[in-house]
Amino acid sequence: MEFRDEGYIIKMRKHGETGLILTLICRARGKVTGYVRHGLSKKNLSTFQLGNLLEFDAFSRVDDNMLTLRPELKTSFAAHFLSDAGRLRGLSSFCALADACMPELQSLENFYAYVDDFFNLIDEDNWVTYYSYFEYYLLDFLGIGLDLSACAVTGTTENLAYVSPKSGKAVCAEVGFPYRNRLYLYPHYILNGSKTPSAGEVSDLLDMTEFFLRKNFFATHNLKFPQCRANLAAIVKQEPSSGLA
Repeated sequence: MEFRDEGYIIKMRKHGETGLILTLICRARGKVTGYVRHGLSKKNLSTFQLGNLLEFDAFSRVDDNMLTLRPELKTSFAAHFLSDAGRLRGLSSFCALADACMPELQSLENFYAYVDDFFNLIDEDNWVTYYSYFEYYLLDFLGIGLDLSACAVTGTTENLAYVSPKSGKAVCAEVGFPYRNRLYLYPHYILNGSKTPSAGEVSDLLDMTEFFLRKNFFATHNLKFPQCRANLAAIVKQEPSSGLA
């Protein structure tokens, strides 16, 4: 096997004295894990940082063997995260979810756009909004997307206001209001493509995506939900750098 691709570093671990095993998230090949010879040498310290975008050649003599990578730094994003505690928490959460949920060596196709947005727009004041798009469409990518086209009870497409945690379907305002404390807010800003939601909208969206990721992916695959993601919604409420009112 031999190919060339580019991707963001989402995981690193030492191998031997100076070797490094990298996991990257890529458009054409999904999650790619491979060995980098001398990856821990001093000259490579700035290259191999979580979040950096690398171009690389990958090859293995036998398809079942671990890939060997020959990477070059394309864009350094690490400093954009390291200088801000909130953004660093966002990166940790992104990396943990991508590592757990992304398939090995399978194209991400259109979903990769939300990966790109998270990194390329990380300096925007509303970076948490772009992160929330990643999580919402991750549900769809995993095949556990929500059915928000019409009210699950009445069938109406008007005045949709809530999402049922039980069914993952929309609920209209009239039906859902008495049970509003047990329902999630309908994610109007996501479906309308808005990048200026309120802090409450983003916080509720992250609570909702966490619930469905736990229930429909991590639990069914007997995986532990990443601790670094569990408290991410607190950023929206506590971090001024989230840029949300």
